[in-house]
Amino acid sequence: MKIYEYQAKEILRKFGIRVPIGKMAKTAKSAVKIAEKLNKKTVVKAQVHSGGRGKAGGIKLAETPQQVEQAATQILQMRIGGLKVRSVLIEEALNISHEYYLSFALDRHTGKTIAMASAEGGVEIEEVAAHSPEKIYKFHLDPAYGLMEFQVRETCQKLGLEHRMAKEFSEFMKKLYRIYLENDCVLAEINPLVLTAEGDFLAADAKMDLDENALFRHPDFLELREASEDDPLEVEAHKKKVPYVRLDGNIGILGNGAGLVMTTLDMVSREGGRPANFLDVGGGSNWETVKNSLEIVLRDKKVKGVFINIFGGISRCDEVAKGILEADKILNIKFPVVIRLSGTNEEEGRALLSHSRFIPASTMEEGAKKIVELTGGIGKEV
Repeated sequence: MKIYEYQAKEILRKFGIRVPIGKMAKTAKSAVKIAEKLNKKTVVKAQVHSGGRGKAGGIKLAETPQQVEQAATQILQMRIGGLKVRSVLIEEALNISHEYYLSFALDRHTGKTIAMASAEGGVEIEEVAAHSPEKIYKFHLDPAYGLMEFQVRETCQKLGLEHRMAKEFSEFMKKLYRIYLENDCVLAEINPLVLTAEGDFLAADAKMDLDENALFRHPDFLELREASEDDPLEVEAHKKKVPYVRLDGNIGILGNGAGLVMTTLDMVSREGGRPANFLDVGGGSNWETVKNSLEIVLRDKKVKGVFINIFGGISRCDEVAKGILEADKILNIKFPVVIRLSGTNEEEGRALLSHSRFIPASTMEEGAKKIVELTGGIGKEV
């Protein structure tokens, strides 16, 4: 779950990391009031879950409240990365001497936390990695030991920091790791970490992604969710506690168990089809869960057909069949639906569906081939 820069900075502030003085505004008038209280040169920053704000014109300097009003008005009319800007951060402009980069993130390839630091902050780290990879110092953390003192010292050496600067940077690094750990982040990033002309370090920008699977430990974070920037179907699925991810195809996929659903996606793709979603109804799902899940899949206007692949272990095939029929009563499904039921009560499930217009399949391979053919797929690649 992504949070805005101003929200991330509030978390940094709570853990003792210095950030510029500022406040969020949703209108140009409130932005002016904040600027008048700051009474200094300010920066107006779009708050949006998208990168490239600066290049898109979503970050502007302003020396007077009138310039703040003009900048805020322009930015609040913008869309960045396809997302509507609904708020701006008004904060003091810093007298920058140098910009650094610092982050902790989950490396999904190794399953470990990776720390990254660079003396080339202020630009997208991907650009530095592409053109000057040697300027990024990175290392993995042992989950049994976390961030070690020698790793902090070595990072400071790699960045060319000495004496007081190294000491202050070390404190920033330790605090950011604590934030990453205690808030169940998958990313905690400060870019740029600014060294001012006065010799102080401040987090001029911050980005945090929180692990949604750990939100039960952080109920206060639920208030930070910005539903307007999420996919509306994914938001609805989240409310109904259905694991759903929208993809860009036209074949709806519904299965039970993440492994089976992923295999189903692969099988449909191998036959030349394009899956429209990932949806896992879970083990032990009852007919109502199946009905709600199918309704979510069918709300995607790009869907031209559905493949339902169920292996009944804890889930009962007859319950799944009831859910499908109940959903059809409400939605009156017009396009092809291929159903493969196998396992617990599969005969009963098939009997319930035998008088419907839905198309049975004996195996996953057969079902994938049928739904691709029925939706006008291109067939297997040779």
